[in-house]
Amino acid sequence: MFEEKLTLTENWDKTFPKSDKVNHRKVTFHNRYGITLAADLYEPKDAEGKLSAIAVCGPFGAVKEQSAGLYAQIMAERGFLTIAFDPSFTGESGGQPRYVASPDINTEDFSAAVDFLSVQENVDPEKIGIIGICGWGGMAINAAANDPRIKATVASTMYDMTRVNAYGYFDAMSADDRYEARKALNAQRIEDYKNGSYQLGGGVVDSLPEDAPFYVKDYYDYYKTQRGYHERSLNSNGGWNTTSALSFMNMPILAYAGEIRNAVLVMHGEKAHSRYFSEDAFKKLQGDNKELLIIPGAVHTDLYDRADVIPFDKLTEFFKTYLV
Repeated sequence: MFEEKLTLTENWDKTFPKSDKVNHRKVTFHNRYGITLAADLYEPKDAEGKLSAIAVCGPFGAVKEQSAGLYAQIMAERGFLTIAFDPSFTGESGGQPRYVASPDINTEDFSAAVDFLSVQENVDPEKIGIIGICGWGGMAINAAANDPRIKATVASTMYDMTRVNAYGYFDAMSADDRYEARKALNAQRIEDYKNGSYQLGGGVVDSLPEDAPFYVKDYYDYYKTQRGYHERSLNSNGGWNTTSALSFMNMPILAYAGEIRNAVLVMHGEKAHSRYFSEDAFKKLQGDNKELLIIPGAVHTDLYDRADVIPFDKLTEFFKTYLV
């Protein structure tokens, strides 16, 4: 199988400090569409034998040097072998054109991570879990529905990207609104084809209006400040290709969530604007190995990087219980 040759940054360029409790290195793997993905691998120091492993991705429009890497490093400190990867078409991962999001390919990215972890000499292939953050929380649930090799799934501060694209925030869009949005997006396809390039939709605003909705202020506080800014992050910069929204408008990713037999933990902040995504996703899940955890007082981006808010003790307990 062909793998693209990627250019990977070897210096530590994360938004969080490097831990002295884990070994870190860059790795690559490919998905079944032939796209080569870049990842940071975190391994507990002095680890012996075959370990349980966790693949982490998200948030939607972020890179592995941000939230996903923080989750991966902390879970490695707690005894798991972990990888934080950039999705197809973004960050240091391959794929052309750049900055495309796809509910199919990005769900596949999680299963490709399981492929990679399953063949590592120091990983038990029967003990692999995933963590999806924000928009990748929905992708993680979709991956778990499609891939029984994923023994335990965490969706953190999740978005259902198909729902928000089709219905807008708080389901405010009508069928007529969707029709007009589709007209505009398909007209943009023609312009992109003429221009030989893809229009970017824009990341988080560079200048924060005083009357901005709280969720915009919440994102600005992470992506546009020293707290979370990264030069390769779409949300910190130019954003996704505008026409990426078309795929999500027409393909609900949680359709088979009720068929997941393995364990799922859905966690969200009490005061997050996006809380309804997790609560409604949880209603689809079946079985006594499913749990919804609402974190008091937390907003959406608190679960990106606030290590004192993210319930890592609970995550550790969850994965140790179900990666058996």
